[in-house]
Parts: sequence; C-alpha cells; structure tokens
Amino acid sequence: MNVLPSDPAARAAVRQGVSVSVATGLYGISFGALSVAAGVGLGPTMALSLLMFSGGSQFALIGVIGAAGTPVAAVATAALLGLRNTLYGAVVSPLLQVRGWRRLAAAHVTIDESTAVAVAQPEPAASRIGFWVTGVGVFVLWNVFVLLGALAGDALGDPRAWGLDAAAAAAFLALVWPRLAPRRAQLVAGLAVVATAALIPLVPPGIPVLAAAAVAIVVGLVAPSVPGATAAGRPESQTDHETDHETDREPAR
Repeated sequence: MNVLPSDPAARAAVRQGVSVSVATGLYGISFGALSVAAGVGLGPTMALSLLMFSGGSQFALIGVIGAAGTPVAAVATAALLGLRNTLYGAVVSPLLQVRGWRRLAAAHVTIDESTAVAVAQPEPAASRIGFWVTGVGVFVLWNVFVLLGALAGDALGDPRAWGLDAAAAAAFLALVWPRLAPRRAQLVAGLAVVATAALIPLVPPGIPVLAAAAVAIVVGLVAPSVPGATAAGRPESQTDHETDHETDREPAR
C-alpha cells in the first residue's frame, strides 16, 4: 500500500524529509557515546537530546564539559549556538502558520534540517509537509540513536570513523545545492564560508554561525538584484508569466 501523498511536490518533500532524518538521526550515536565518555550520565544525556534538541548546541556543551570547563561556560556556549534557531523561526513561521500547542511543537523541531527541507520546497503545502516530516523524523531518530550510543559507549569506538558526520553534512548540502543557482545566492554562500573559516580559530563556537547569518543579511540589504533571476532561481520572465496566469484564475472580487 502506498502511504505517500498523491501530489508530486508533497511526495518529494516526504522523501527528502525521511532521507535527511535518517542521515541526521544516525549521527546521534556519536553524541550519545561522546556524552557518556565526557562524564555526562545516561539520564542527563537523554534529557539534553529530548529538551535541548539542537545537535550543535549539544556537542558544544559536552565539548566544554569534556575539556573540564565550568557549567556556566558550557551553557553559555550551547546557548550561543542555539541563537541561530531564532533566525530559522523567522523563516518558517510564515510558511507554517500554526497556533497554540502546534506553535510550541513547531518551535521545538525548528532546526537546521527541518528549515532546509521546508524552504527547499516549491509550494507552501509541500513546505509544511517537509518541515513536519523532517522535524519529527529527526527528533525521533536522533533520540533513539543517542540512547543506543550512550548505552554502547566505548564499544562503538569513534562513530566519526564510520562517516556518519559526513553523511549528515552531505544530506544538508544536497538540499542547499539547488538553491545556489542564482548569483546572489552564490555570493552569499562564498562570503559566508570565508567569514566562518576566518573566525573559527579566533572566536568561541557559535560566533562563526552568527557571522555567516549576518553576511546574508548584509548582502540582502546592499547587493543589487541579479537581473533575470528570482530568489527561487527561475527566470523573471517565467515567474511573471506564471503570476499572470495565477491572477487570471482568481475569482473577481
């Protein structure tokens, strides 16, 4: 029995969400093993994954703890990295248009992966499907594999040797790559990479990520529009033509 939606865009969003969830969830093994190795118990490790649910912040926190840093430094570093999710919220909130408890649930699963899948979709309905499939999928699989990693501990060795970290990064890159067709997107990506690489050895974790976001904001404010291209990477003529057709289909008001 086929359980995928009939709409092609929705089916594509589901497939992307599932593939990203699997790739990201598997890397949770690494966090579970490293967290226990850093002296964080099984209970606190699972609490971090369930309640914080931000891979970058979780790794940053146990990294500081493993290096004999203070709890204040660990929390501050994790919080700094988590600030990027605020920017993601501003992007996905207009797409989701949720209220009440659903808004709280959406906030909890607003992460790199769910945001990337949502904005990669061509239609609002597909964006919502991609967001929820990815957000919930990563949440479930991440916590399952964190538990497995924490229980297995040193028996796993270094999970990075299995290439799980590369798998998660590759899945994310596969989503971002089609968005780099417009010249402005290429400019933003290039400047963000340069800024991040330059800051990594100089500043605490989290600052390079925020600097990359700042680059995108600055370019958006000062760079002129690229002729013949839209944000979605389609020719302006095609976009305008589609808009005219959509207007013609609207009922008279």
